[in-house]
Amino acid sequence: MTSEPLLPTVGDLLARLLDAAGVEAVFGVLSVHNLPLLEAIHRLGKTRYVCARGEAGAVNMADGHARVTGRVGVAVTSTGAGAGNACGALIEAQTAGTPLLHITGQVNLDYLDRGWGDVHEAKDQRAMLGAAGKAAFRVWSADTALGTLREALRVAMTPPCGPVSVEIPIDLQGARVSRPPGSIRPLAVTVPRPDAADIDRLADALASARRPLLWLGGGARHAGSGARRLLDLGFGAVTTIQGRGVVPEDDPRTLGAFNLQPPIARLYAGCDALLVAGSKLRVPETARHTLALPERRFRIDVDPQAEGRGYASEAFVCADAALALDALADRLEGRLRTDPGFHADLRAARAAAEAQMRENLGRYAAVCDELQAAAGTGFNWVRDMTISSSTWGHRLFRLFEPRQSAHASGGGIGQGLSMAIGAAVGTPGRRTLVLVGDGGLMLNAAELPTAVQENTGVVLLVMNDKGYGILRNLADEQFGGRRFYADLHTPDFGLLAKAHGYAYTRIASLDRLGAQLREALASPAPATLVEFDMDAIGPFARPFSGPRI
Repeated sequence: MTSEPLLPTVGDLLARLLDAAGVEAVFGVLSVHNLPLLEAIHRLGKTRYVCARGEAGAVNMADGHARVTGRVGVAVTSTGAGAGNACGALIEAQTAGTPLLHITGQVNLDYLDRGWGDVHEAKDQRAMLGAAGKAAFRVWSADTALGTLREALRVAMTPPCGPVSVEIPIDLQGARVSRPPGSIRPLAVTVPRPDAADIDRLADALASARRPLLWLGGGARHAGSGARRLLDLGFGAVTTIQGRGVVPEDDPRTLGAFNLQPPIARLYAGCDALLVAGSKLRVPETARHTLALPERRFRIDVDPQAEGRGYASEAFVCADAALALDALADRLEGRLRTDPGFHADLRAARAAAEAQMRENLGRYAAVCDELQAAAGTGFNWVRDMTISSSTWGHRLFRLFEPRQSAHASGGGIGQGLSMAIGAAVGTPGRRTLVLVGDGGLMLNAAELPTAVQENTGVVLLVMNDKGYGILRNLADEQFGGRRFYADLHTPDFGLLAKAHGYAYTRIASLDRLGAQLREALASPAPATLVEFDMDAIGPFARPFSGPRI
């Protein structure tokens, strides 16, 4: 007599759904309130599990993984304080528009929302997670779990993408469903297709442009083909930091991410049309919307609420950027008669902007150049918030693909190392470089051993000025030189590297800079830490203090 096979648990359904969705890695922190879920993932054996040391790190890893792979990132945390720890990272993923599924536990159903002080209980946890991300769901029974999980995954991956959290009470995680589940495949994701009449009108409006410029944001990362077709027709391009690499930055027809510098602003004045694709036109990219953009503006975005946001536009097309740009290029083929000198003016403006930045950087321009030479073209480039990131890291250091970049788009510090771990896990065989400051690194230093345990090969570039350098500069510029609370006790990074199993290099002068960087990037160690002693190297030629507050 054969017994009937056991029906799957909620944890089993989660593990199978992740496998069906092509999820190759999950990042998380093991907890009493997620044990049945992680046991099911382990039991199925199809998905790599990365042991983060903290919930913020786990979500940042899933975020970085999603950005470089183009697939959904997945993080698993505990409930209560654990879910709360994840919120800052969820905010970053929401700001960046990252498709991310965050699975968290909850207390037993009988104790849920009663305020009885259960272990890991948090008041209004689902509301907290919903506010930090795109949406939040709760599983109420074993039989509704699969439907909830599939819908959460669909919402996370539906443009405009964002992080979606799902609470699963602990007593449901190991509970079995009452009947065999139906399809475990992910639900279809709807991508807004451009309306033909809208594209016709847009093409008619742009056909007479002599100096048209294409502004590419993070929502156009997958639209490189259409963007390059428009450049071939005579457009120029400029990108936001999120949109870097949509057009390779060695293409002479793009301004790269030099979108705010005076030579670029002067170029805008001579452009007779601006087409914005997949960009929020955020405050940091437009100097609080004071940047004088060309008067004739047009916009393509999957989010209907983007229409008129920040800047008014002559026409708006609600559609996927890749589909819309390709359709537009079809209609403009043979119709554009652009200024033959436009691309030369783009090159000149970019050269002037780069020269100005090099002058401001002083000796640190050599750091950028030697790192670029050592890295080649096939790498991941991850940046935390630090002066070097905000200057040469975001603009002068060139990128060649839209998926090789990740940065703290929300302006928070301490997220770079974790994002780099996720990026490295998602791209085996590709070197991941992460640029951080000494202050930001210590905020997520708990993940230093994670990079080694997972054998990521991450190269951690630590710009050590023994404090919050940008806040010192801001105090000098905007507070009359009244500095306070910006100096930090800094560890011995050589000892820190040794304790965690990192290869270590200290750069205190530029004499052997190129050789030291090449050696560091070629290291077979599971992770490498390169410390730039900024006190020994010297200051930037011109202090950088960021945007005015």
